Order: sequence, then C-alpha cells, then structure tokens
Amino acid sequence: MVEYPGKKDLIAAEGFSVFYGSNEAVKKVTLEIPEGLVTSIIGPSGCGKSTFLRAVNRMNDLIPRCRTEGALRLDGQDLNAQGVDVVMLRKSVGMVFQKPNPFPKSIFDNIAFGPRIHGVRDRSKLAVIVEKSLTQAALWDEVKDRLGDNALGLSGGQQQRLCIARAIAVKPSVLLMDEPASALDPASTSRIEDLIAELRGKYTILIVTHNMQQAARVSDLTAFFYEGNLIEFGETGGIFTKPREKRTEDYITGRFG
Repeated sequence: MVEYPGKKDLIAAEGFSVFYGSNEAVKKVTLEIPEGLVTSIIGPSGCGKSTFLRAVNRMNDLIPRCRTEGALRLDGQDLNAQGVDVVMLRKSVGMVFQKPNPFPKSIFDNIAFGPRIHGVRDRSKLAVIVEKSLTQAALWDEVKDRLGDNALGLSGGQQQRLCIARAIAVKPSVLLMDEPASALDPASTSRIEDLIAELRGKYTILIVTHNMQQAARVSDLTAFFYEGNLIEFGETGGIFTKPREKRTEDYITGRFG
C-alpha cells in the first residue's frame, strides 16, 4: 500500500478482474491510487495494462463478452454497480488515446463539444472554457488566431494536445492516457511530458506507457503488470532503483518485454 499524507485514495481496485469471454485479462488486482498524482502503468504487450486503464471509465463495455469481477471504485463509488451513469462517469474520467483523434471540426468546436453535450450553450461561456482548456494544454498561444480552422490541419503533437484540452474541458477529476506519445516525434513527446508535469496536482493522471524512461520522468507512482497480474506497485523512484520483485527488475532492465 502506498500512502501520501494529505492525499485520499481516489481510485481503488479490490480483487478486480476483467474477462474477455473466458480469458482473464486482468487478474484479481488490488491497489489504491491517491488523488492528484501521476501513476504510470508499465508492462509488456498483452499484460492487461490498457484493459485496466479502460476499466476506469468503462470503455471495456464496448467490447462484446467483456465482464468484470471484484470491485473498482472511484471516490468510493463502485464503477460497475447497477445504476452508474456511464455518461457522467466519462465526464469525470477523461481519456486520451494512443493516436490523436480530433473530430473533423474546428479547433473551437472540438473543445466545446463536451461542454455542449453537458448543457453549456452560451457562446461566451464556451469561449472561456475553450481558452482555459487550450491554455492548460499548452496550445492556446499556437492556435488562438485560428480557432475556426479544421483541427485535422494541426500537427500530430498539436492534435494530441488538442485531445488533452478536449478531455479536460468538461472538468474531469481523472485523466487516463493510453500511450499518449507513442505516435509522436521526440520533440512532441517532450511537450506532452512537460504538459503532464503541468497538469499534475490538478488531475489524477493514469498513463499507460511502454517507455521506461518516460514512466521514470513523469510519474509519482508506477504499477508493473505482467500476464494480467499486478506484480509491484509503489513510488516510481523505488520501482526503478530498488524493485522488490525479480520480474520487475528483469522487465525494467530489458531482460524481457
């Protein structure tokens, strides 16, 4: 268990499993993630890390024959309990995917999309949200004079920052990032990492990454998954310098994965 003074546990898994049909992709995981920190989830391909990430905003619901066992809670609420409003859950838990996926709309309308769905119609209020979100995503200065342009005309790195701005426009408490920089060049990757550092504390961030150096640079906590199991979870510095489990050490030092 990881304890941070003054930080409550926002996300808590207790014996949590995810099944695709008969295949148990995530196996009885138990961990507690404090609010306001950056947590990296690392492990080889197919180890269950993205499946666990997507469980936090019920994206796995879209996959046929996917089911869960055990408990996964957000601020004490069991996310898979009957009566959970999935639309409101996804407002509270934003997601940024591996490949930038802006809508084929203007930059302004990309950011305003979520707030409009949740009832914000006043153009002046939307303009404030758009500017604040783009500023938080370190993109405002680059696009403020072309908010009416199609977002698909932005560079890959700009598109990914736009997607982050779109996610935070509805004021989530959690931001999920699934390999957010893997499709980007080194300079754009550095901008995304800087942005994660700036957003730390404002949001609880979970990031899946194959990049060990990236996990070490950006995260407070690191969880190592292997074959669906949570092998080790703790402060990033400790995981990378003094792992308790041999499998963690073998993965981090490149002996497999």
